[in-house]
Amino acid sequence: MGQAQQAPGARARSQTRQPRQPRPNPTPGAGRNLPAATAVGLAMLFAVLGGLLFLPLGFVAVTTTFAVFGVWEIFRALEGNGTRLPIVPVMVGTVAMPFAAYFGGLESLLFAMLASSVAVLLWRSIESATGSARSIFAGVFTLAWVPFLISFSALPLHVAGGVTPVGPWPGGTVPEGAWQVIILLLLVVSNDTFGYIVGASLGKHPMAPKISPKKSWEGFAGSIAGAMLIGVLACTFVLGKPWWVGVVLAVGMVASATAGDLAESMVKRELGMKDMSSILPGHGGVMDRLDSIVFASPVAYLLFVLFSGA
Repeated sequence: MGQAQQAPGARARSQTRQPRQPRPNPTPGAGRNLPAATAVGLAMLFAVLGGLLFLPLGFVAVTTTFAVFGVWEIFRALEGNGTRLPIVPVMVGTVAMPFAAYFGGLESLLFAMLASSVAVLLWRSIESATGSARSIFAGVFTLAWVPFLISFSALPLHVAGGVTPVGPWPGGTVPEGAWQVIILLLLVVSNDTFGYIVGASLGKHPMAPKISPKKSWEGFAGSIAGAMLIGVLACTFVLGKPWWVGVVLAVGMVASATAGDLAESMVKRELGMKDMSSILPGHGGVMDRLDSIVFASPVAYLLFVLFSGA
């Protein structure tokens, strides 16, 4: 027998039915809403710069807030994959570490990291033994990944001798440490900006196709070139240091920021996620913005200490 004939009314409806048109994408090549991403990025940048220039403790509070949201995103991601993060001691450590770095310096930061890790172990030891090893490892890993590394951005603001200000900078003079943090942030932003511009237009050779297919070697070269320009200008005219310090600093920032980006991409692929969350329009989650900064902060701190006499 032949195929059943289609009813005339059904045939007419099938002939007149038009396919649904997709919604226009504001950024077809980038895959994200650039106006929203730009607005959110500028708002965060102004909040951070305002604290660094006028109220350093406000910068530490903003940094701590970002770290808290980032840890919360990791907690939700791990919980969705069957790993229970000891959220209470981890959150306490997340809040404590940036303030410890600001008021007490490197020694206080290291002690806060150690105390937080011990608290995770003790907290988990009073719960059931099921999954305890994974839980403890996840807790210590999260503490080291987010609050510990990002607290290095507060270390340049610590003033030896116990005169770290609670209010505005004494005398209204912004110290060199604050300018170092500003340069760190500008280099991380230039890494993202120049890498995106060059990679979107010229990118053909992916750096790590299995981890982050959109990140290309051409974009990496653009990040290096743009960061070098910003680094040389900033070190020469703001810090009064030789131009080559800006070059070394730029290379270090781009390398560490790229490593942080790839590390977070690897974690997200392992967890089967595209973004950590959607809390920041156009950016995804807080960790999608902190991934570069958490790796770049300790590298910047070490380089600034190394070139302090240059």
